Amino acid sequence: MLIASIKENFSEIITLLSTLENDQYTICHPELSNATIGEHTRHIIEMYQSLLKNYESGNLNYDKRERNLSIQSDIEYAINCIDLILSEIDKPNKRLTLEQGLANVKYRISTNYERELLYNLEHSIHHQALIKVALLKHPSIQVCENFGVAKSTIEYRNQCVQ
Repeated sequence: MLIASIKENFSEIITLLSTLENDQYTICHPELSNATIGEHTRHIIEMYQSLLKNYESGNLNYDKRERNLSIQSDIEYAINCIDLILSEIDKPNKRLTLEQGLANVKYRISTNYERELLYNLEHSIHHQALIKVALLKHPSIQVCENFGVAKSTIEYRNQCVQ
């Protein structure tokens, strides 16, 4: 179920990216503190990449993730990165150690793969909400109504309608 939700989430991202021109992907938005949609997309992708890269060792530190500028500047490359994540993401749950800090580790806690997948999914939705804010000023760009909305919020709204 979690993997299916992640695949659905990435499908929404790919659908959006497929409608954008490269200049729309790379333009700075004041609403995003002058960040670009590409930068937010890169951040989403690199969090998952970090989790997958460190799965075998069991030691995870998102602060030490790679920052690949090609992801934030090339839509096709970003989509290819997502496709690769989706091809590798279905792994057995296992214990992991999560660290925080670059030069000096400030925190080290126990976690597991499924917990980190869930974290990345929720984190992705948060960044999608930010992307949506930037895109709302462009009426020519169609954004799915539920893009960047948490599943619990969607369910709550559906209950209120009944």
